[in-house]
Order: sequence, then C-alpha cells, then structure tokens
Amino acid sequence: MSTKTIVITRPSGQARQLIELLSQTIEKSGITKRSLPDIVSLPLLTIVPKDDEQLADHIASALKDADLAIFVSPNAVESVMRLLERDWQDFSKKIIPIGVMGGSSAMALKNHGIGLELSPTPVVVPKNNEQWDSEGLWQELQSLKWNLPTKKIVIFKGEGGRDWLADTLTKAGAIVEAISTYTRVPLDEKNPAWHAIREMDISKSLWLLTSSEAVRYLGQVANNQLEGLQSASALCPHRNIANAAEAIGFGEVFITEPGDEALIKATLAWLSI
Repeated sequence: MSTKTIVITRPSGQARQLIELLSQTIEKSGITKRSLPDIVSLPLLTIVPKDDEQLADHIASALKDADLAIFVSPNAVESVMRLLERDWQDFSKKIIPIGVMGGSSAMALKNHGIGLELSPTPVVVPKNNEQWDSEGLWQELQSLKWNLPTKKIVIFKGEGGRDWLADTLTKAGAIVEAISTYTRVPLDEKNPAWHAIREMDISKSLWLLTSSEAVRYLGQVANNQLEGLQSASALCPHRNIANAAEAIGFGEVFITEPGDEALIKATLAWLSI
C-alpha cells in the first residue's frame, strides 16, 4: 500500500514552521510509524521583497499624512519593515492605525513590536476568523463609522494580486494609495522539487493550498506536465482558494477555517479516513 502524501505549497520560509508543527502533531496523534505520511514542500511561489531606497522614501512620504495603513499579508508586513528599518510610530506625528486581514499578519506586526508600544498602535482585524479576508476587514472598518471621504489609506501589497479592497475603499470616497512591496516568483518547472510530486501516488495526496495565485500557477504546470489532480484532494482556508482549486481540476476540495491550527486539524481528519 502506497504512503499518503501531504503537499505544502507555501513559500519555503513560511512552510518550514507549518511542516514542523504538522510533523509533531502527527507523531503525537497515535498514527503508527508504518502509516506516517510523507510531507513534501512544493513552494509554488517565492516571495521576493523589493529593496530600493526610492521605494523606502516613497513609503515614508506616503505615511506622513496617512490615516490608516493596511497590510494585505504577513509578506507585506515583513517587506515593509525590512525597507523602513524604523519604528512604526516614527513615521507620523500621530499614531497610524493598521488594518490586517487575519491572525498571521497580526502576529507579524507583534513580532515587530507593533501594537505593544507604550501607547499601542491600534490594529484592526476581523474578529471572526471565518472572515479573515478583504471582505471581513472591510466590514470591520465599516463598524468604526469613519468618515471615509476624509481619510487617506495606504495599502501595502504584492505585485499584482487582488484589488477588491482598494476599489471598495475608493468607491466609498477614501483617498487610497496602493504600494507594491514584494513580488511573487513562480517555481521553475525544472526545479527538483517537482520530482517528488511526479513520483508520488497523486490519488493519495492532500494539497494544502493557501494562495489563489499559487493554485492558478499549479494549474498551468498541470496542463503542461502533471496529470492526476482529479484524483487528488485539496485543503483550502478560503472559498476563493477553493474555487481556484476546483477550477484547475482537484477532485476533492475541503474548506477549513484560516490559520495553521485549523489546517493541521483538518489534515489529521483526512489522514484518519
């Protein structure tokens, strides 16, 4: 009987922690060694932070009169903090509130001391983790009853990506400036990481998919040189990602709540089937 395989598709740096937690949890779960799954890292996208002084100066200038800054992902937090190399509250005479879409970004801010200051930076995040997305943050911002036509909002994001929140805020009258602080580079189709994918029993694989863009790229590769996704399972922490997984042909698509804890719990459930 062939071994089940769990495919982690996050960028390498982000995948490492998830793989460690998943491995430890599986070992403690009582699964026999003979039934332990293989865990394979397939970093479909590599995050490359932008690194130039002009961009850093532009960000600093944009923040001087900003009323809110939004980071769309932990990658946005890390890339901006790497560029600025200053404390968040040094960029304006007033404390600039921050909006994030989920717990991972909120934790990234805390890792940089943001929100933990003597006069804490307000961090707006959807309270319900089932709404950790652009729409959830928009609902949270609406609950603050701000007069948006008087507000300037800076959004830090990756190159390309989804513009729904920026468009929605603009339609509501806010002055919105979106600044790209990192790019995503697809995994080369000749990269050795693909070898393990081609050699595994794809019908006994569970793919942990956490980016719609990464899923769409996987679909391109599948069309070129990868067969059998219709017999594979996918685990997605958001309906948009699940839609992308269904569109490229995954036979079984599960939706879980956001966050590593929910991903691990759902993975254990799949292993027990």
